[in-house]
Amino acid sequence: MNYSTLKKTVVLSFVSLMAVGFASAQTDTAKSAKKMTMSDSTSTPKLFGGAGQYNTWSVGVNVGVTAPSVATGGVNPFNHNKAELGYGVSLRDQLSHAFSLQLDYHGGKLAGNAGSGNPPIDVVSGTTYQSFETKFNSGSLTGVVNVGSVSFLHRKSAINFYVSGGAGLDFYKPAPVASDGTTVQWSTVKELFIPIGAGAKFKLSDQLDLNLGYTENFVDGFNLTGVHAKYPAENRYSYGYAGLEYTFGPKSKPSLEWVNPIAQMYDELYDAALRQEVEALKGRVANVETAVSDLKKDSDGDGVSDQFDKCPNTPAGTVVDGSGCPIVFPKPDTIKAAAPAVTPYSNIQFEFDSSVLKTSSYPVLDATSADMRTNSSVLTLAGYASSEGTAAHNMRLSKDRANSVKTYLVNSGVDAKRLKVKAYGETHPIADNSTEDGRILNRRVEFHK
Repeated sequence: MNYSTLKKTVVLSFVSLMAVGFASAQTDTAKSAKKMTMSDSTSTPKLFGGAGQYNTWSVGVNVGVTAPSVATGGVNPFNHNKAELGYGVSLRDQLSHAFSLQLDYHGGKLAGNAGSGNPPIDVVSGTTYQSFETKFNSGSLTGVVNVGSVSFLHRKSAINFYVSGGAGLDFYKPAPVASDGTTVQWSTVKELFIPIGAGAKFKLSDQLDLNLGYTENFVDGFNLTGVHAKYPAENRYSYGYAGLEYTFGPKSKPSLEWVNPIAQMYDELYDAALRQEVEALKGRVANVETAVSDLKKDSDGDGVSDQFDKCPNTPAGTVVDGSGCPIVFPKPDTIKAAAPAVTPYSNIQFEFDSSVLKTSSYPVLDATSADMRTNSSVLTLAGYASSEGTAAHNMRLSKDRANSVKTYLVNSGVDAKRLKVKAYGETHPIADNSTEDGRILNRRVEFHK
């Protein structure tokens, strides 16, 4: 069988198997559609639960034809390519429905001769050669992309198209034959190579596939034939093959390679259990929204929500404290000289190295909050510290003090947007920091309008 006849045979076989695969896909689709039409209640969709619900590892064996040329072009020193046997094994991990990583071993032989044309002359040695034979063994890692794994018309497919590309190491040993019949035996050559391929895979069962493919191998060197007559062209060869691939794993799990995400999304969308779960989730969200609305509810309009209002139903216009209870301001004639009136916006004092509000500050803060809720003024809360400690520490401390006052006022009903925080640290003292009495006065927050 010459090379031309062999190519025609391979192409016709490939087309025939594709036709069988398409027919099988149509039959499988028709059966699936008929089953779903007869009884949707008997069909339980398998919802996506991660890669663990699929089989992903597979091993394959293949056999085919090698040639010292590729379909995309290029030449070699010999005019006539001789078809030879090639073989291989593969181990593949399907990482997603569309992509996998594959380890390949290929072995075989490349051969050719001058035919009826002029025999090539080696440009290095000047020797004329009539034929060559090269034995090779190679290993490579390739990425395989499924380009036809998703069918928008069929729930299941029986044929899959793919492309592949990677890199590997090729060990080959050329043996060119000179015109006088002398065979030149080369030592084994080791070179990097890049395999680029395409093919079609046919699903024979849930675990067994028929694989037809074609790979072009580009070698990083120019010694494949052992003859340098058309340098630097002789650095590529091809391998057309057919093989079987078996997917490991329990039969209860499908192969990830044959998953149709479009069909699976459809199943998930119309799954009754999933719909019930979505409706239940909507109910829980509605309950949360109701609870939030209850937290914001203020029946008596005093600025304190019902959830925290200790004195509900206060009359309109009543000035209340942070707990919703009315604030009683004593009349001037009832105030004892030793007990000064509570004045809004008075300085808030703090203990040494502390930003915790003192209980003695609550009346002033409540009065300030009540007054602010009667107007729309904006206040700056200016925090200060005494001179003990570093300047950086006192700056942080003064900011914390101002934030403590802001938190209290916001919790009592003052809009946070009306309160600004400013830290001054130990700057701008209002008393002498060399005395304890002075330092006590400097540990403060002031209200600036």
